[in-house]
Amino acid sequence: MAFNDLLLQVGGAGRFQQIQVTLVVLPLLLMASHNTLQNFTAAVPTHHCRPPADTNLSKDGELDAWLPRDGQGRPESCLRFTSPQRGPPFPNGTETNGTGATEPCTHGWIYDNSTFPSTIVMEWDLVCSRRALRQLAQSLYMVGVLLGAMIFGHLADRLGRRKVLILNYLQTAVSGTCAAFAPNFPVYCAFRLLSGMSLAGISLNCMTLNVEWTPTHTRACVGTLIGYVYSLGQFLLAGVAYAVPHWRYLQLLVSVPFFAFFIYSWFFVESARWYSSSGRLDLTLKALQRVAWINGKREEGASLSMEVLRASLQKELTLGKGQASAMELLRCPALRRLFLCLSMLWFATSFAYYGLVMDLQGFGVSIYLIQVIFGAVDLPAKLVGFLVINSMGRRPAQMASLLLAGICILINGVVPQDQSIVRTSLAVLGKGCLAASFNCIFLYTGELYPTVIRQTGLGMGSTLARVGSIVSPLVSMTAEIYPSVPLFIYGAVPVAASAATALLPETLGQPLPDTVQDVENRRRGKRRQQRQERKQMVPLQASAQAKDGL
Repeated sequence: MAFNDLLLQVGGAGRFQQIQVTLVVLPLLLMASHNTLQNFTAAVPTHHCRPPADTNLSKDGELDAWLPRDGQGRPESCLRFTSPQRGPPFPNGTETNGTGATEPCTHGWIYDNSTFPSTIVMEWDLVCSRRALRQLAQSLYMVGVLLGAMIFGHLADRLGRRKVLILNYLQTAVSGTCAAFAPNFPVYCAFRLLSGMSLAGISLNCMTLNVEWTPTHTRACVGTLIGYVYSLGQFLLAGVAYAVPHWRYLQLLVSVPFFAFFIYSWFFVESARWYSSSGRLDLTLKALQRVAWINGKREEGASLSMEVLRASLQKELTLGKGQASAMELLRCPALRRLFLCLSMLWFATSFAYYGLVMDLQGFGVSIYLIQVIFGAVDLPAKLVGFLVINSMGRRPAQMASLLLAGICILINGVVPQDQSIVRTSLAVLGKGCLAASFNCIFLYTGELYPTVIRQTGLGMGSTLARVGSIVSPLVSMTAEIYPSVPLFIYGAVPVAASAATALLPETLGQPLPDTVQDVENRRRGKRRQQRQERKQMVPLQASAQAKDGL
């Protein structure tokens, strides 16, 4: 637990921390774009059946003669007449005569490209009987995020944070660029899955590498900064998607910069905390001396030696030899409680979050405007979350954000459908609370797990979050039973999960645990403190009773 003192000795939050944190969080601007990219690249424009090829569309009324109307007088999206109907229209607007038989769109569709000149829906006709394929593409992306959280979280504990980050940047650049040139839908889905895997690794290692290089008093600031960069990425996506509406160009634009991130990531300094937990004191010394030199603390860096490190990190070296396996999360009682509680929090946050943000067209307003509003609400929400995290602690911040988000969504479920302003406002407020919950849980998870298994723990938490994001679209199908059923489910889950925070310890102002034994000691220390408090209360109660007797 003396590692924080070593960080302060070599400069604390100095020039090195400022530079590396900036370079590590910069790619998160575009990671936000990838997560909700399909709101734009897979947008569904207004469409109707294409008539036979020999139809003279320049003739007035010829196109309308092929199109039946729905109850509101609009052309049917998935049906057309088997032959042109040129009789007088019926009052309800459903047909133009009484003999018109309909059939599916055998010649394809005509799309309204006034807002979106090209989307994957238009290019591969993901409408009507093929509309489920649109959700499949997003679900496969989330499956990739799930796999990436499991694979790269474990690899980062084995190989180090820096190596995995370098690999993730390259994989994102290549797979994202290839997706922009995909010749067909299955190839596109395959590359989106690979992008999801690598972006999960970037998200996890970004947080861990920064937290492990910053002193205790600045960790909350770093966690909040990461959250704000992600929120700015949502603004960036709205602007870029508006300027570049063609899906292939947009996909390319948010992927190519990762080649630059891959190049400069070779200059990152590996986590010295990870080196020490792996028993590699020689590399720990080199990393700390390099950081001291960058921070202008050359004398302090020169005073470090192998003997100093052995004396400072004696407990970590004794108890933390080797890497803890993922099974420790279930085998060790202290870790098992953390794992189960944090899994509930990760799942609930992601489940409700993606239930709201992946249906922007359902709000009935400009998709670009709602994207900006959803991004804007993050700014005050995360500021309030930061103030609560720093003043009251991580546990109350986590509980309050989930509880308020769930309440907003539940209230939205009973608001009438025609109250669009009220419903949109409640959805935006709920989304802001969920964004604050995400911000808190990344920091909270990193502080609760010990260094030897931190990335694995973060990876498992992110895995449960991806399970939530995969299940979330399936819940939306319950709207066929009753329109508000999805909202009741989206709201009930975070409300129930918020109770799990009561079983977690507070980490405000506490040093990061390095070994599983540190977590056990923290748990035992809390029990010992509670016993001492109870013992102190006994004489006080006896004294009070004696006074009452007098």
